[in-house]
Amino acid sequence: MQIPEDAVLLRVFIGESDRYEHRPLYEAIVLKAREMHLAGATVLRGPMGFGHSSRLHTAKILRLSEDLPMVIEIIDAGEKIDAFLPVIDAMMGHGLITLEKVKVCRYGGGE
Repeated sequence: MQIPEDAVLLRVFIGESDRYEHRPLYEAIVLKAREMHLAGATVLRGPMGFGHSSRLHTAKILRLSEDLPMVIEIIDAGEKIDAFLPVIDAMMGHGLITLEKVKVCRYGGGE
């Protein structure tokens, strides 16, 4: 699989406790991206953050949060990301989605 040099980075900001069809939302999004043959996805778990409610979520020992920030990053061609947006939108109750143009320098191993 090749990604064009000019691609799009999709970032999805959600909470760790967000769910879709009885599974964590971040897991459902990554599995759907794989099913749709997107180039790849990475889930990042944040130790601290806040969203639209301004409620602070932190992993500090004295205040264990069960809803830490999660970021899912997916990079692929603009057309494939555009096709994925309605799918992901239907899965999310709330959260933030951002898109930015990126330049891919390397993807995969040499052949």
